[in-house]
Amino acid sequence: MDELLAKASEVAAALRERGETIAVTEASSGGLISAALLGQAGASAYYVGGNVVYTKAALSNLLAITPSDMTGVRPLSEPHANLLASAVRDRLGTTWGIAEFGAAGPSGTRYGDPAGTTFLGVVGPVELTRTIETGSNDRVANMQAFAVAALELLNEALA
Repeated sequence: MDELLAKASEVAAALRERGETIAVTEASSGGLISAALLGQAGASAYYVGGNVVYTKAALSNLLAITPSDMTGVRPLSEPHANLLASAVRDRLGTTWGIAEFGAAGPSGTRYGDPAGTTFLGVVGPVELTRTIETGSNDRVANMQAFAVAALELLNEALA
């Protein structure tokens, strides 16, 4: 947890310094990205909101993702993460949107991705995506690893 909070501290400092804001949508990290960002003093200066999207109903209701938005986009992929990061950014009117969707474990996804795989997207003045594979089926360890990786990707985009 120390590494997660340290990464969040770096991101928070950069966002505050730049006067920019963030919105988060996450699934298999279970809210840890938002929790780490909100654990920083002064979070209201940069954190606008977020959600844990775990079902198609949540995608539709919280992010207004329609079946036509998904045309040609494989669920649980880098383009999917990019779409969702863009959607949360647009819905909440922030400078940056970040998305994390994968399989924390102990089993993989119905799309064939093994446990320990997640897809990350950051959308803002810079767009980045990344696939993370931990090689582990330890659910809690993967949740933390996914959140750390998401904040590292955001930090990279902010650099």
